Amino acid sequence: MKLKLALAFLLSISFSYSQTQGVAFPTVGKGVSTPFVTDYHALGINTSALGWRPRYAGKKFTLGTTEMAFGVSSDSLNSKKLMNLSKTLINAAQHKNPNEIDYKRQMESVGNYAEAGVAINFDYNWLGFSYYNEKFGGIAFNIRESYSWYSKLNSQTTDLLFRGKVSSVFDSLTVVYGSDTSRIANNANISQDTLNNVISGSLNVPIQLSALTKGTQIQMLWSRSYNIGYGRKLFGKDSVFEVYAGLGARLITSMAMFNMTSDETGIRMFSSITPTFDINYGNVSGSNVKTKSKGLAPVMGTGYGIDLSASLILFNKLKIAVAVNNIGSVTYKRNVYKVKDTLFASFELGGVNSDNITQSVNQLVRDNGLLTLEGEQKYTVINASDFRFGVSFDPIKYVRIGLDIVAPFNKENPGSLQNPVYSVGADIIPVKWLQFSIGYYGGGIYKHNMPLGVTFILKDGAYEFGIASRDALSFFLKNGTSVSAALGFARVRF
Repeated sequence: MKLKLALAFLLSISFSYSQTQGVAFPTVGKGVSTPFVTDYHALGINTSALGWRPRYAGKKFTLGTTEMAFGVSSDSLNSKKLMNLSKTLINAAQHKNPNEIDYKRQMESVGNYAEAGVAINFDYNWLGFSYYNEKFGGIAFNIRESYSWYSKLNSQTTDLLFRGKVSSVFDSLTVVYGSDTSRIANNANISQDTLNNVISGSLNVPIQLSALTKGTQIQMLWSRSYNIGYGRKLFGKDSVFEVYAGLGARLITSMAMFNMTSDETGIRMFSSITPTFDINYGNVSGSNVKTKSKGLAPVMGTGYGIDLSASLILFNKLKIAVAVNNIGSVTYKRNVYKVKDTLFASFELGGVNSDNITQSVNQLVRDNGLLTLEGEQKYTVINASDFRFGVSFDPIKYVRIGLDIVAPFNKENPGSLQNPVYSVGADIIPVKWLQFSIGYYGGGIYKHNMPLGVTFILKDGAYEFGIASRDALSFFLKNGTSVSAALGFARVRF
């Protein structure tokens, strides 16, 4: 299955994504971004910060590239299991052994992922640029690649995706030995040799697809955005009371979207996935179908997003900022499919062949997959918008502290946060060339995370690089609920 290849493409250009800090590695380490971000890092977070006076005197331009972030989080899985998942994804990116799993490992994966909420996020900054002038204000531009995944599966769906035709969901299995075909009752004591010869699993009494998958939610989004923003001071007295406002906009090109929810009201699914994933839809008719791909992944949908923000600075010590980001939508017109709620009786596909839960999309929508599809002409998805509120305070020259609240506008939209995330954090700057960051955050699908980061600042801010993690404790504690890293090494100011 080549779904893995598309994910490998993403991983090969990025080392991950943080939904609340983006690729702004100086803020990932403290978990607080809204009242701290500057220059092009403010895009999509707080564009009013573009109008703030630069931290480094005389530096009007900021240029950056090759900034990366990575995050895998779950409220149910521990750090060891999340690291195994991360290793599988990174191996795929490096075209290494896919670490195929046997029946026993499939059973373990079913136990791991059944009813566990799992979020995987990737982000990469291709290029960022900003300019500031006291009279003009600040303007910024960047190109960002992002991938987000969220899944929460019921036990039956998990079992089907990972074990396929030998799932315990089925009452009977069809087995072929040479020219001899037989049907046997399904049970936990069947030998591996018999399982290897199973060609399909069947239900004696078919079940409605919506009942089989009830409680399952999967959201996937892969997009590239071209962002621009402007911020400036509106009024106020310098160093006493200053009010700023910001406006941002983006052109969004999306290569893949998958949005499935199954609950007490039924099953709903829309997808539009680039041919890079190499999904064979079989004889399902669709509108404007694109089946082959060479070079970069073709765009499936286009849209826009709008950012609005405002901030207040008091006595050059206290910052208060609010923002609403990514108001807009994306319309998909290629490879658009929706699901039909049909009776489910049999399945012929094998299970996911590695510890990679993202492969499940292929199992769901491919020819003879779990879902029964029908084509659509187009489908519009409202963006994963968010609301932000942040406060920071500089008590002394070498210490900055702050708090942040980030909440979803509509958590049903692909790529959205599922619940509000709250955080507190601080920067400690013992010498002018070194910044340590530390913080705490929770909410969303996170329990108790402690971000940590270090940033090196050379030649009075002319060059900056650093590394951070959204939860450094997960590298040391067995019960950690996230694994993440953010890295940047090509930021210059002049």
